[in-house]
Amino acid sequence: MIGKVKERRVFCHPVLGKQDPKKRKLKITFDGKVIEALEGETITAALLANGIRVYRKSIRYGEPRGLFCGIGQCASCVMTVNGIPNVRTCVTPVKEGMTVKTQSGRGRREKR
Repeated sequence: MIGKVKERRVFCHPVLGKQDPKKRKLKITFDGKVIEALEGETITAALLANGIRVYRKSIRYGEPRGLFCGIGQCASCVMTVNGIPNVRTCVTPVKEGMTVKTQSGRGRREKR
């Protein structure tokens, strides 16, 4: 399994540059499930490495959306991160303990 996970990681990002595959492992929560990420990689890279391809549902038809541009120019990868909606996960680095949720429609700020 480790070999397959490594193959799915993004090690050279067009905006963030080269990533070191030997970085420290972090834990983040995605839709209630704890997954592994590498320090310095984007949320999207961590999700892809864990086999997660759907990041939100479209506003009009509720269709699944995933990674499209990978450089923060479109809105296909927006998710709710730590209660904040519409975070572009393709350019947002992971942080230990962060909570990421699939977003439906325009997203709403979560009450604390």
